[in-house]
Amino acid sequence: MKLLIKKIYIILFLLTLSLVECKVLAKDNKAQYSREDISNYFLGIISVNQDRNKIAFDYLKKVKSLKNKHSKFNVEFLRTLILLEKFDEALDFSKSVWNEEELFFEADLLLGLDYFIKRDYLNAEKYFIRLNKISRYNLIFENFIGNVLISWSRAAQENKESSFEFLERIPRPYRHLTKIQNSFLECYFDTSRTQRSFKELIQDEDYDFSRYNFFLTNHLLFKDKIIEAKKIIDNSIEKNNSNLLIKQTENFVLNNEYNKIKNFFNCNNPNDVIAEFFYVLANLYSSEKDYQMSNFYLKISLFLNDKFLTNKALLAENYYYQKKTKVSKKVYKSLHSIGSVYSWYASKSIASILLKEKGKEHSIKSLEKKFKLISNPNFQHYYELANFYKDNEYYKQSIDYYSLTLASLEKDHFLIPKILDRRGTSYERLGEWENAEKDLLKSLEILPDQPHVLNYLAYSWIDKGINLDKGLEMLKKANQLREDDGYIIDSLGWAYYAKKNYIEAEQFLQRAVELLPSDPVINDHYADALWMLNKNIQARYFWNYVLQLDETEQKLKDTINKKLIFGIKKKL
Repeated sequence: MKLLIKKIYIILFLLTLSLVECKVLAKDNKAQYSREDISNYFLGIISVNQDRNKIAFDYLKKVKSLKNKHSKFNVEFLRTLILLEKFDEALDFSKSVWNEEELFFEADLLLGLDYFIKRDYLNAEKYFIRLNKISRYNLIFENFIGNVLISWSRAAQENKESSFEFLERIPRPYRHLTKIQNSFLECYFDTSRTQRSFKELIQDEDYDFSRYNFFLTNHLLFKDKIIEAKKIIDNSIEKNNSNLLIKQTENFVLNNEYNKIKNFFNCNNPNDVIAEFFYVLANLYSSEKDYQMSNFYLKISLFLNDKFLTNKALLAENYYYQKKTKVSKKVYKSLHSIGSVYSWYASKSIASILLKEKGKEHSIKSLEKKFKLISNPNFQHYYELANFYKDNEYYKQSIDYYSLTLASLEKDHFLIPKILDRRGTSYERLGEWENAEKDLLKSLEILPDQPHVLNYLAYSWIDKGINLDKGLEMLKKANQLREDDGYIIDSLGWAYYAKKNYIEAEQFLQRAVELLPSDPVINDHYADALWMLNKNIQARYFWNYVLQLDETEQKLKDTINKKLIFGIKKKL
């Protein structure tokens, strides 16, 4: 099979080579192209397609004859230079290959941005206008990037009306991105609508714009509205606890380091705003798993504002998903010198990589080592270390650090119900049911409408054959709160089964199977209900199905094999 794939690859390579040679020669009949140049070109292209940018550069830089004669070469070489952050070389190359007759997205973009950084907005705009004529990539449609950049070149020239006008030219599929730029323009011109514009963006129900709590906070701090800024951060932390940018901002606020927040970003600096725009593009590409294009825009963003560290965080993630773990770890390590939030984030990320590379023990030791270096750990460090322990089945250690977290918090802190839930499930996994039940009940006492906790506690009761009526009512409530959750529906069906209401049990368990068809336990539950309704053939079918599932544990297989022989004894 491998030999066949290799042969196909060689054939495709030769076909492509011949086609490229024909196109290139057709463009300049008098030019001569050496085999060495052609070879280096294709080895470079192969390396580009494999995201091996340093190797690609080493091959492509040897190619002399294709420069300015073959657009594909120009694109790949320039893009490689940008990905390697060789911006001076990239600018020189762009100038040398650019011509008025041929549209060249990367060159036009870079040359335009170079003028923009130098505050020569009129010349920058000439290149940005050309971008409107280019529609080469999946997420870059006509009148999108070009109009955003033109809008900001007009803003930088204090042409307020025109800057807003160009935003209106952006096609409807990108209206949510237009809203972002609109908020930044309001901020740049310091209009009375600035705060309201950011708040409307953050409160948008169709998109997660929680990130923009930072930019609103940043704006308020520039206006010396410190109390308002603190309120925004407090509210956003409660709702978006995992947001790295917000957590970093919270840390600065707690330490009264307001100037550090200002140093990250300034909406009165058009370079910073455009850097954020390219970060958004990079994020879009990353979500579509186009990591190469995502990295391209991240490098452009860093070119404009190298202080905005979420760029590097996303870059490290992209490298990881590209299976470039060595490079990913290198980028993560570069975050250690930035501050406690980014350093701890990097430590957790590296530990996650080590988990897959070397296993649980090595990963845990790595994170514990970094934790010990924290001079003054706070509740966030305790909580996230506890989560890491729990996720890797180190339940005793997770309980210890959940307890430390609780001891570090005020009595009304929003995280307390979640911590009690997590500590309770850790107790349950260790077989310490009394402590587990106490924590889970306390969590629900503080915050009653938690479908996950209601489900976990009620199912545990039913599995133990206790509190059946109360457990059933709790599961009904959980089902109302989350109607299409297969696990909750399974628990509800299993509660009816425990109460010998097999008709109701079958209905709910059938629905659970439809939602989670590959879950061994749910299918087993459904088979049990079918058996109790004398639907023995169907029950045996589902038991046999469970035996075929890769996820089925040996203990469950043993139980099912006994059922297939003896069935289930019906109790009166």
